[in-house]
Amino acid sequence: MQSYPAALLDVVRLHLAEAGALPTTGSVAAVLRAHHPSLGGSDVLDTVRQIQAELIGAGPLDGLLMRPDVTDVLVNGPDEVWIDRGGGLERAEGVRFPDAQAVRRLAHRLATAAGRRLDDAMPWVDARLPDGTRLHAVIPPIAGNCTHISLRTSRSRPFTMDGLVAGRMLPRAGADLLARIVEARLALLISGGTGSGKTTLLCALLGLVDPGARIVLAEDSAELRPAHPHVVRLQSRPPNQEGLGELTLRDLVRQALRMRPDRLVVGEVRGAEVVDLLAALNTGHEGGFSTVHANAAADVPVRLEALGALAGLDRFLLHSQLRAALDVVIHLVRDPQNGARRVAELHTVVDRGNGLADTLPAVLFRADGACDLGPGWTNLQRACEERGVFLPGSLL
Repeated sequence: MQSYPAALLDVVRLHLAEAGALPTTGSVAAVLRAHHPSLGGSDVLDTVRQIQAELIGAGPLDGLLMRPDVTDVLVNGPDEVWIDRGGGLERAEGVRFPDAQAVRRLAHRLATAAGRRLDDAMPWVDARLPDGTRLHAVIPPIAGNCTHISLRTSRSRPFTMDGLVAGRMLPRAGADLLARIVEARLALLISGGTGSGKTTLLCALLGLVDPGARIVLAEDSAELRPAHPHVVRLQSRPPNQEGLGELTLRDLVRQALRMRPDRLVVGEVRGAEVVDLLAALNTGHEGGFSTVHANAAADVPVRLEALGALAGLDRFLLHSQLRAALDVVIHLVRDPQNGARRVAELHTVVDRGNGLADTLPAVLFRADGACDLGPGWTNLQRACEERGVFLPGSLL
C-alpha cells in the first residue's frame, strides 16, 4: 500500500474543519477527488482508510492494535515499529509513518483522546485511551530525535485461570492452589518485572473472588477488568496546568477504605501508598491484592521498605506492619529466550527473628510445569487451614 503525501492530511483536515464535517468515508473521498482527480478507485479507497486512521484512529498502528495476538506496539521512529505477540519483540514489517512529524501528531492526538496534555512543558504522557489501551509517549528533546510511543492493548474479555493454564503461565495444580488461596482470603502481593504478567494474573485471580463480595480497585490507570459482578473502580489523576486537582493513589486508598470493600485492590504500589495499603490490611480488610516491581519474591520486603521510606515510615515499623498484613508473595518471570511469561515461585511472609520480615519459598514452579515444595509450604497450609481451607499434602 502506498503512503499518502504528508501534506494531503493537512488539506483534508482543513477542508473538513471548514465544512464542519466528520471524517466519514464519503467526506474524505470527496476531498481526495477534488484535489487528486487522477487517483483511481482502489487508490482512493486505500488512501481514505489511511487518512481516516490518521484522523480518528491510531494511524498505521490501527491494524496492529486490532490483531488479537498483539499485546504491545512500540514506535521508535517513522520506519521502526515493533510488536510483541507474547514471544518477545519483533519488527512489524511493512508498517511505517510518512515522517517523524506524523509520529508526533499521532502522540498528540492519542494524548488528547486520553484527556492528557503533551507539549514542551509536559513532554511525556502516561494514560489510558477510551478503549482501554495503555498509552505512554515521550517527545523531543527528552526523546532524542523522534517521538516514542508505547501502546499496550487491552483485551475485550478478561483473562481467566483456565486461559492462563492453556497459555502455560502456570500448571493446573498451581491454578488450583491459587484458587484456594483466594478462597482462604489470604492477602497476596504479585511481584515481577515490567511485562511479566502481573496485571494479567491479578485480573484472573479477581475473577475467582466470591461473586457476593464487593471489590474496590485503586489504580493509576484503569487496567484491571476482572470478570466479577461487583467492582468499584477508582483512578488517580495528575495535576492540571495550574498544578491543581491532583488525586494520588494514596488518596484513592484512603477513600476506598470508606467504601465498604470486601476486597481492597491496589493496582500497583510504587510509592508512599504502601503505608496506607499495609495499614488497611491490618484493620480487618482481609484478602487484599496488589502488585509491585521486584526482581524476586525474596526481594519484596526490601522493595517495600524502600517505598515506605518515601513516606517517612520507620524501617522496623514497616516490617512489623508487613508481617501482620501480608501472607503470600507470587513472583512472575519472563523467559529471556522466548519471552514467555510464567509464575516462577510462591513465598510466604515470615518473621526473620530480629524484628524484620522475610519470605520463605513455599512452591517453586519449574519451566517444565513441575512444582517443587519448599520450607514455606507448611506455613501456607497452616494459614489456609486457619480459614477453613485445606491444601493437599503435595502438588502433582
